[in-house]
Amino acid sequence: MAEASLHKAKVAIFISGSGTNMAALLYASLIDGSPYDVVLVASNNPDASGLEIAAAEGIETFVHSHKGHSRDVHDAAMEKALLASGAQYLILAGYMRILSDEFVRRWESRILNIHPSLLPKYKGLDTYARAIAAGDSHAGASVHVVTPELDAGEVLAQVRVAIRADETPDSLADRVKFAEHQLYPRAIADYVSRGYNPDYLYDRIRALALTLPEAHCRDSHGSPGFRVGSEKSGKFFAHFNDQHHGSEHIAVLVKTSGMDELLGLIEAQPEVYFKPAYYGASGWIGLILNRPGVDWAHVEQWLQRSWRSVAPAKLTKLQDIADMF
Repeated sequence: MAEASLHKAKVAIFISGSGTNMAALLYASLIDGSPYDVVLVASNNPDASGLEIAAAEGIETFVHSHKGHSRDVHDAAMEKALLASGAQYLILAGYMRILSDEFVRRWESRILNIHPSLLPKYKGLDTYARAIAAGDSHAGASVHVVTPELDAGEVLAQVRVAIRADETPDSLADRVKFAEHQLYPRAIADYVSRGYNPDYLYDRIRALALTLPEAHCRDSHGSPGFRVGSEKSGKFFAHFNDQHHGSEHIAVLVKTSGMDELLGLIEAQPEVYFKPAYYGASGWIGLILNRPGVDWAHVEQWLQRSWRSVAPAKLTKLQDIADMF
């Protein structure tokens, strides 16, 4: 599949102290080819020295002390700055405040954190001392998606650091910090650019398509497709389009009711839909995937609708019954 075109994601970083991980992320973003820009560095601590690093590089900064404020009030102030910056992702880099569950849910899948252990081992505090006491051969760090449950989100990347015979929590922490500075920028770059990665997008479409009854994969003219029914007589309900026939789009092709609907959708939302070469003449529309803010529930609905348009009546009736419960 073709390589994804570079798209700069906007990220904000929350810190509470020296901001060494923030600095690693910031300077990585200034290297040619980085898929993200840092648009805000914010802190709950007015004395956080990391703010000076960000300001020196021309990055917008924001401070709101948590002292004397409830968590909800403080979170609201931080989120207001976050929204004003236009950030698409929030990166926690030594931010010593637990975000409210409501905050995390509003930013679901868009908040990342780095934790000083090889998760799922040693969630919470004192990770180095616990790893040494357990006799582990390695400690390390994990980049994970933030969820309401502490340190429990999907682990995106890890780095291992050997524990020496004479290790202390402080000496181990010093070495893990070096490793974190290598891991975090790479993990963030991979995560924010995956929406432009054809392999990631195909895997996501495939997972959604194959949840539908009697759906299976079948290539069509060299492109991945999805059919419903038997291997011999099944009908296509979706095609995956990776910048084919000169198109700039990575897309899933689904069936509309006809040319009137197809043209109406393209006219109303050209940033979402396009008429694909060859397929468009038969009423297939391209739903663009390599763009910001893809609504995956909307993609799933299109796949279900397209599946229904060609599935045998016996399957659609069973699906109708299942949808009632």
